[in-house]
Amino acid sequence: MMRAAAEPIRASHDAATAIVPVWDRFVRVFHWSLMALFVVCCATAANWIDLHRMAGLAIAALLAARVVWGVVGPRHARFADFVRGPRAVLRFLRDSLLFRAKRYLGHNPAGGAMVLALITTITVICATGVMMGTETFQAQSWVKNLHVVATRATFGLVILHLGGVLLASVAHGENLVKSMITGRKRA
Repeated sequence: MMRAAAEPIRASHDAATAIVPVWDRFVRVFHWSLMALFVVCCATAANWIDLHRMAGLAIAALLAARVVWGVVGPRHARFADFVRGPRAVLRFLRDSLLFRAKRYLGHNPAGGAMVLALITTITVICATGVMMGTETFQAQSWVKNLHVVATRATFGLVILHLGGVLLASVAHGENLVKSMITGRKRA
């Protein structure tokens, strides 16, 4: 079943305040589900290992689906729409700190880099978690250590992500959290 290419722009009094669809339902459900499941994994790691494993496997499935969606999904979900090289990311970060960064309808270059970084660290967490459940690797300290390091790195990335969302929201006068809930942004 084919989806419509894009939803029509909602009518507004002024074209400058037009609201357009940006984040499709899959991207939004993925984002908030990943966040919730990551919290569950962190809360259950010490005492509820079965729930921890189930949540981790759910995260792995979400990641696999997001990678596929990053290739075949709508425009702003596709990696090709937001993944940029290191120079573009560094230039955007510099401009952001100077409050002169260009506004993007979808992910900006730093946001694209963050998506890739989070997918990478969370994939390492999932892979090492699965490995620890096997006879071959459960006694290997390097696997557990890598699992812990990747988890801590993910916490750091989440903090940077929240800071970037706050900075971009203030700099561009928009509520990016709300747009990840509604799927819509100012044109």
